[in-house]
Amino acid sequence: MGSGENIMRRLLHKYGLRWLAGLILTLAAAATALHYLPTALVDRIDVFAYDMRMRLEKPELDPRIVIVDIDERSLAEVGRWPWSRDTVARLIDRLEEKYHARAIAFDVIFSEADTSSGYATLEALAKKELRDVDGFRERIRALKPRFDYDARMADSLRDRPTILGYYLSNEPSAASKGLLPPPAFTVSHLKGREIESPVYRAYSGNLESLQAAAKAGGFMNPTPDSDGAIRRLPLLARVGDNYYESLALATARVGLGAGVVRPVFFSSDETLFSAELSRSYGALKAIRMNSKPQSTVVPLERNLTALVNFRGPGGPQGGHFRYVSAVDVLNGTVPMEHLADAITLVGTTSAGLKDLRATPVNIDYPGVELHANIIASILDGDFKQQPDFSVAIELIQIAAIGLMLGLLLPVLTPAWAILISLAGAALVIGWNYAMYHVFNWVVPLAAAMLLIGALFVFNLAWGYLFEYRKGRAMVNLFGEYVAPELVAEMAANPQSYSMEGESRELTVLFCDVRGFTTISEGLDPNSLREYINLYLTAMSEDIRGNRGTLDKYIGDAVMAFWGAPVHLPDHASRAVATALQMQRTAQRLNADFMARGWPPLKIGIGLNTGDMRVGDMGSKIRRAYTVMGDAVNLSSRLEGITKVYGAGVAVGAATRAAAPEFAYRELDRVRVKGKSEPVPIFEPVCLQEELDDAARNELEQWHAALALVRGQRWEEADAGLRALHARHPDDMLYRLYIERVAHYQAHSPGPDWDGVTSFDTK
Repeated sequence: MGSGENIMRRLLHKYGLRWLAGLILTLAAAATALHYLPTALVDRIDVFAYDMRMRLEKPELDPRIVIVDIDERSLAEVGRWPWSRDTVARLIDRLEEKYHARAIAFDVIFSEADTSSGYATLEALAKKELRDVDGFRERIRALKPRFDYDARMADSLRDRPTILGYYLSNEPSAASKGLLPPPAFTVSHLKGREIESPVYRAYSGNLESLQAAAKAGGFMNPTPDSDGAIRRLPLLARVGDNYYESLALATARVGLGAGVVRPVFFSSDETLFSAELSRSYGALKAIRMNSKPQSTVVPLERNLTALVNFRGPGGPQGGHFRYVSAVDVLNGTVPMEHLADAITLVGTTSAGLKDLRATPVNIDYPGVELHANIIASILDGDFKQQPDFSVAIELIQIAAIGLMLGLLLPVLTPAWAILISLAGAALVIGWNYAMYHVFNWVVPLAAAMLLIGALFVFNLAWGYLFEYRKGRAMVNLFGEYVAPELVAEMAANPQSYSMEGESRELTVLFCDVRGFTTISEGLDPNSLREYINLYLTAMSEDIRGNRGTLDKYIGDAVMAFWGAPVHLPDHASRAVATALQMQRTAQRLNADFMARGWPPLKIGIGLNTGDMRVGDMGSKIRRAYTVMGDAVNLSSRLEGITKVYGAGVAVGAATRAAAPEFAYRELDRVRVKGKSEPVPIFEPVCLQEELDDAARNELEQWHAALALVRGQRWEEADAGLRALHARHPDDMLYRLYIERVAHYQAHSPGPDWDGVTSFDTK
């Protein structure tokens, strides 16, 4: 006993603190799983793991569901959307009569009357100009059935398995219009029970004649997560005292031949539909439909949603659902075996019709295929679920990992510690993946994985001069990027910084010399070297003097950013202030260069703020601490187009919003190469407090003239622009817009002009 006690005492003396630290880390992981501690990082990792599982799915063609695609070819051959209801009616007729579709669902709304037939014009003529022509009014009235396209479509919908989609809304200004389908059930059917459900106050429904003729209807509202991606869809939603089906649920019900929805609690005396309600927290757990040959059970998550089981990357090339062009259906050229007896969803993949959604598997995922995935899950009874006991499973994982690694890692060598940690991580991932595929359970694993990493890192770092080594490493890593005072700040708190990649909101700057080719041709090599060295040194000092991170030199261009590695809440303001300072520095350098007989110096600067990836990136041969992302690309584009507007600095809308203490002059709304959405761009002038009355008045006059240009009030705009140009003849922006107005006066852009300037080059 004495020997055993001595061994235990020695072990406790040598490893006791590390075992205690392991216990504390395990308890912290358990507290995170129970949401007693902040879970932002854990949630992001769990979302990433969930998304990766979806991306690993291998698509297999499901012939039961077909998407009739209003694609670019259909729009080119039939005409732009919306099509006439006569055309839509022909589409329905073709799907039902030729292909015998099991269900025909529309992922579009028909909320406005169709006037494309021209009947209203004829009727107006009959009432006014041609009212005295004998029999004209009677002949026009007799033609009405042929020209009433809404009635034509209603006839095609009637007595057929058709489902129309509609939207629900909670916008303060939203007003209900159109007709809702009959509700699935009402509050009275819940027998006094309260359930968690999405609640809406308004709707945008279909024309009454169309919805009344259709067999069913369903709402199409997506439910994006906090990152904007859609991972679940609501199957039921409440409006007033009624509960309504989603488009996917209504389509599956019609396709299965099931009856109307009725809730039944804890019994099976209703044959059409039964619902199970948890008494503990008011959540509807599942719905059951009496489809043949057996009833169909649809499990529900909280808030009456279902997880979307993505079966591929989506789209016509995704491989899981067959896409057929709507124009081919109209022409009857789709092979019978591709459409016969299928549940059909009419939707679009055209980017112009804006039904592409961000999902775990594709940032441009067709919205219509979201419904298709839910329908497939209903047909197969194959839903991914996060079970109520998932927290218990997660706690068991954490306890097992904490016990095993917490005891073993302190006594193992680094090599064995790596192997055991990797084995633990593989075990957690393998068990989690098995639960996902065998039981369809979505169980969190981030807390357990973070615990493995925390235990490994803690034990590996133990015994070393951690702070000193990290501090020296920080100086070596970031010394060439940021100012010395920032390196000192980072070295004082090294655990808060690393070169690992992360997503963060930053402000990025690109600066370039105008006409550098001409400059290089006009100087000998030594003079050119000195010219560039003086310029780059001055620009770099301005950047680092304002806490910026110097990224790289690209020939005569400079790239920098603010907000990383040191977090700066005012990164946008610092970047704008630096850009204005760089312009002043360039003017000072220019005077010196001209005195030496060198070519003049003029620079253009682009700034943009947004989420971007920052970290150590590159190849095995060379790496650098840098930023990447769409926001970075836009900043580079802005630098390139400053010369078009004669502006020294151009910033994006996000930078302007994040640095409101500066006065700005709006330059334009542009569509840069590589982006489809237009963005407003601005030129910072100075701090608001430095703006004198004359400059403020000039800005107001300019923005008034710009508004006139966008309103196509050409003569008034020209007068305002010429007045500004007369007072500031050297301002290139005013001259540019005078030329634009002259061009548009001669060549009208048309009523649909959006006032956007497109740039097709970088």
